[in-house]
Order: sequence, then C-alpha cells, then structure tokens
Amino acid sequence: MKNIVILISGRGSNMQSLLTTSLNGRIAAVISNKADAGGLAFANEHGIPTAVVSHRDHPDRASFDAALAQVIDGFQPDFVILAGFMRILTASFVTHYHGRLINIHPSLLPSYTGLNTHARALADGVKIHGCTVHFVTPDLDHGPIIIQAAVAVLPDDTEAGLSARVLQEEHRIFPQAIRWLCADQVALSSEGRVVSRIHTPPNLALISPALE
Repeated sequence: MKNIVILISGRGSNMQSLLTTSLNGRIAAVISNKADAGGLAFANEHGIPTAVVSHRDHPDRASFDAALAQVIDGFQPDFVILAGFMRILTASFVTHYHGRLINIHPSLLPSYTGLNTHARALADGVKIHGCTVHFVTPDLDHGPIIIQAAVAVLPDDTEAGLSARVLQEEHRIFPQAIRWLCADQVALSSEGRVVSRIHTPPNLALISPALE
C-alpha cells in the first residue's frame, strides 16, 4: 500500500476530502507550515500523525524546504500531496520528489496560474472555469495534468459563488487522482508526460451558455 504525506497551510478542505474517502493508500502524516492550521485538528481527530515545520523558523526558502523534506522523508512517502499548501517550493525540493509531488489548483491550467484565479476568470468574462490536479514541476502551476473538472460561469456569478462550485469539483477529482496514483494507473514518464492506464468513456461536452 502506498504511503501518502499531505501538506497544508489552512483548514485543509481538500485534505478532508482525502481523509474521508477510500484512496487505496495510507495517509502517513499531515504536515503544515502553520501551527494554527485548522486542518491539523481534523487530521488528529482521524488518527493521522501531524507535524509542523514553520517557515518563520528559517532564514530562507532553501533552508525551510530542506527542513520540511527531512520531516516528510521520515514518513517514507510514495506521494507528497499539496492540499492548500501556500508556499512556493524550491526547484531542489521539487526535483527531490519528482513524479511523486501532486498539487490541486483552482483553474483550468495552463490558464490562471498563481493566485486570485476566480476573480481573474470573472474579470476576463470566461464562460467555463474549473480546477486541475497536476504533477508539480519547478515551473509554477505548469506541471503535467492528471485530471481536470469544469464548471459553467453563470451570468450573475460572484467570486464566492464561483469559488464554491469549483471547490465542490476539487473535492471530487482530487481523491480520484490519488486513487489512480495509488493503483499505478497514472504515472509520470521519463519524458515528463502523464502515462495513463485509465479506460473510461469521455464525458459529454460542457457548453456555456447552453445551446438553444
């Protein structure tokens, strides 16, 4: 059974979606860079070991990442999952976990990398928005894509409303991506491409606004 370490910085709603579903893997630990992260209490309630590696205790990103990696490696992870971990990781850290570091991002990558994705999507007037699970590479939010989910952007959408609908889809696709990884149905090739052994029929197209 695969070992999974989850990294969080806050309440960890995506972490909660992983802890409360079957993954065919073992969650070995939840680690945060903030001692007051709400998700730590949730993990403890579910019997998951937790740890804190505060970025404030280190003079730079490299030293923080080195200390974080040391704690992570103590749990011998097969996969390291970023579930709302709000730190930009160094290239050496990412390389150390090449093919094993997974992130979820609230947009249909490669569109809207970085922060404030929902506000930017609304400002641009896009009609379809969504979320992406991807392998992490040193190029921020540009790693090979495992799975995406799309939602229609409604005419009267607010940032809060759009964010809530996207988050619902995050809670659906994140566990699915981790199940595939744990079952060796998805992997990263030596050429940096996603290799998939999933045989599912394609879904119907999402068109927004709907055709008459």
